[in-house]
Amino acid sequence: MSTPITPNPSPNPIQMQSGADTVSRRQFWLVLIGMILLAANMRSPIVALGSLVNVIQEALNISAVEVGWLGSVPMVLFAFGALVSPKLAKRFGLGNLLLLSIVFMTVGILWRVLWVGWWPFLFGTVLLSFAISIANTLAAPAIKQLTPRHIPLLTGIFSTSMSVMAGVAAGVVLPIEQWLGWRWALGSWAVLGIMACLLWLPIRSRLADKTASSITANATASSSFAMGNLPNIRMWQAPLAWQIAVFMGLQSLLFYTVASFLPTIWVSKGLDPITAGNIGMVYQVMAPLATLALTVFMGRRRWVRPLAMFAALINVVGTAGLAFASPSLAWLWTACMGLGGAMIFTMCIMMIGMRTYDTEQASNLSGMAQTIGYGIAIIGPLGMGSLHEYLGSWHVPLVILFVLMVFNVFMGWLATRPVMIDGSHL
Repeated sequence: MSTPITPNPSPNPIQMQSGADTVSRRQFWLVLIGMILLAANMRSPIVALGSLVNVIQEALNISAVEVGWLGSVPMVLFAFGALVSPKLAKRFGLGNLLLLSIVFMTVGILWRVLWVGWWPFLFGTVLLSFAISIANTLAAPAIKQLTPRHIPLLTGIFSTSMSVMAGVAAGVVLPIEQWLGWRWALGSWAVLGIMACLLWLPIRSRLADKTASSITANATASSSFAMGNLPNIRMWQAPLAWQIAVFMGLQSLLFYTVASFLPTIWVSKGLDPITAGNIGMVYQVMAPLATLALTVFMGRRRWVRPLAMFAALINVVGTAGLAFASPSLAWLWTACMGLGGAMIFTMCIMMIGMRTYDTEQASNLSGMAQTIGYGIAIIGPLGMGSLHEYLGSWHVPLVILFVLMVFNVFMGWLATRPVMIDGSHL
């Protein structure tokens, strides 16, 4: 009688990580500071440009259409970079590619200010944006590889650092421009890039060592599989991957729509421009609070779905207030959207590491989710702006935004199921 064949069980994600995390305190702090500097380089150049648009338009003698290109090019490159980053990481190595991305960020920052003109400025923006997209995609798998037992903590600090640096850049770039000129205001951020390059040299070596050791650990932990192989996951066919991608994408659509039009919307509802601008700052302030809260609670598995539901529902409350309520509580509706959006973004980045078995899977999931996410996000400013221009009112675009956030509650429920990327239960 032949022996019945039983299906291979999924590898235990705890086992998969237990042998890889031998991080000393010194190494942990090195990685922590490295992620903070990486996050700082990913936000400050973009935010600084937004604060100096009028000055740069005059200095470069460019049209409003060309200014629009400077705003839209990064989002297109974010989507494209997310698509190709996993393949590039497999070809060149995760650590090498992250270090190269920081180098190219720094070169892009300097390129925009050393050669004054429209084409050099556009080329520098393209180079900078593509480098940011690579770092954005590979940050989650790098955290998983370097500190697999501290994914929520490192991801929370990484996300908080991006938000804080965005606020710092927005606050200091105009004083620097008035004191030293726009070229210094944009180019001075290269100092952070140089610091990050120096710090990521030893981290790159650490990533290379981790890659070699994790291969051995993975083969040992998954010995119940045929020849020790991990599940072969096709990310573009995995239901959980699509659910995380859409959950993240609809949040990004809300973020970029709000970032583009929120003060204008509140002015159309009766607020004066100064008050509307100040309320817009509330949206940014909520991000560090959200990410710090997630850092505390996301390490506890039972909190993942309740946190996702809370974040998605307060986005519904915020967009409902924006669409249907009077502006007397504008700060509250804005705070709801800021808190919910920041929580969802950070949670999705954390889940990329928590729902995959190894760094390659995390890299593939990150690339797929962010490609779809930025693809959806591009629709927000373009679609909502076009509808407003065609209809002459914000009511219909805001109702559509509200309906999308209601749908995202359902997507959040699916995306936070207690399963790994191959569907096996935790």
